Amino acid sequence: MRILMGVIKDRHGTYCARKTVPEKPNGLQAAVARELNNGKAAQKHLKRSLGTKDLREANIRAKPVLADFDRIIAKAKASLAATTVPTVKRTSLNDTEIKRMAEYVYAKALAWDERVRFGGRDEMKRIEAEIIRLEGAVEQPLIAQEQWPQRGMPRGVYEENKAELLDTLREMREAAAMGDISAVQDHVLEAMLAFNVELDQHSPAYIRLSTACLHSYLRALEDIGKRDEGITVEAPPLALPGAAAITADGGTLKDALEGWKRHRARPKRTVDEFSRSVDMFVQLHGNMSVAVIKKKHALDYRKALQDVPRHRTGDLLHATLPAQAAWGREHADEPRITAATINKQLGGVQSICIWANENGLVSDDVQWSDPFSKLRLPEERSERTSFDVAELQLLFNTTLFIEHRFPLGAHGAAGFWLPVLALFSGARQAELGSLTRPMCRQMSKRDWRCSIS
Repeated sequence: MRILMGVIKDRHGTYCARKTVPEKPNGLQAAVARELNNGKAAQKHLKRSLGTKDLREANIRAKPVLADFDRIIAKAKASLAATTVPTVKRTSLNDTEIKRMAEYVYAKALAWDERVRFGGRDEMKRIEAEIIRLEGAVEQPLIAQEQWPQRGMPRGVYEENKAELLDTLREMREAAAMGDISAVQDHVLEAMLAFNVELDQHSPAYIRLSTACLHSYLRALEDIGKRDEGITVEAPPLALPGAAAITADGGTLKDALEGWKRHRARPKRTVDEFSRSVDMFVQLHGNMSVAVIKKKHALDYRKALQDVPRHRTGDLLHATLPAQAAWGREHADEPRITAATINKQLGGVQSICIWANENGLVSDDVQWSDPFSKLRLPEERSERTSFDVAELQLLFNTTLFIEHRFPLGAHGAAGFWLPVLALFSGARQAELGSLTRPMCRQMSKRDWRCSIS
């Protein structure tokens, strides 16, 4: 049976209001149980009889009950928040995020309808098992599973679902006409959970997201109605952040990253930096095909990086790029990451995209150009200059190099070898400081040329 608007039937045909308690934040279901004072360890769903077998009357009675459920959950969240470290809530979303989350609501509604409509007896068993796992109980269906066909649905279920859809569609249209975004609150919360977004519900961004989700859900109901008339409507894939997808344009950014890793052995530090750059791009735009990444995507990525605060602690340290950028915009006085860091992140994604184009992950039919070209920011020039010959002679004439007497600050042999390696290799301090013994042996085999005569 299709579950819409939080209204279901019990085994006797009487309608009930039901709302699932989210699994996140962690501990919320236990907090709801404490709020109800029912002795349970956790409350996975809230349910109350509406005392009617008429769907129209049930929908009227359900609204204040569902609102009461929302208040219970809100109080439980407040009590939970009082005993936990507060999380960083976002107050803004970009257009791409809102579009993708609204598309998720549409795709999920059609995917659920497709499971019920075409799945048959076996799929209904799987659905029941999922509901029991998530909510702990399931109502006895009006038509027993054994009476379902191997594929498709019984006529009685089809007719009942079709009648319910018409009522729900009417209510959603009224909600859209009145701007009542609360009608899709559950769908909005599911989308935020799926995309790992903690959005302040009092922010303008929440209204924009809810409006987009309302329109998407309304469009989904209209397309489900077309299916009821026998018209084919395909369900789009559920595109979550980081989900891989191969399109006609070629491989995705994540595919390119994995191919680049396998292509040849690379320093761990480089792999980690490039992976981090790609992850942040995916957090902002999703796992796009390399061929469809345009200059605007690269510019939006750079703009988000420019808003990232330099000093990040607590939840902000592990937050996504959009969350960090949003926090930075709200705290304009906080220092930002440097241009050098931004250029490094831009260069990481750029290198992976160029590798993808050169290694067949962009279709030959696509006219590809580097979207990250000429996007690097000007960096502050270092005031440090190179050592001249006299300074080098003064340095290497000390007792550390002549008599091998290591002062405390030299940290043993490191104080001797790091300056020597720097002299002959020209490598940076950070690069030399991270060397391992095998890497040093490899360096010793090279024909380094002395930089002084």
